[in-house]
Amino acid sequence: MTVQVLFFARLREALPTAELEWPWQTGTVSDLKQQLTEQGAEWQPLNDDLLVAVNQEMARLNTPVNSGDEVAFFPPVTGG
Repeated sequence: MTVQVLFFARLREALPTAELEWPWQTGTVSDLKQQLTEQGAEWQPLNDDLLVAVNQEMARLNTPVNSGDEVAFFPPVTGG
């Protein structure tokens, strides 16, 4: 069982991949983020202030993530 994890904007450039299939049973966005950042220093950009979507809907760190879900991480959008 897996989740599809996508990275956008500067994360796509900072991390070793733009997307990945991650082994997963059940947990929250926070659990997933923690597992990813434990993979090493190159994953530390995930500790920045980020937005997240689960199945294309905005989510919070306590949002449940189930096997088969799509989770997208991206920096906040700013404009001027």
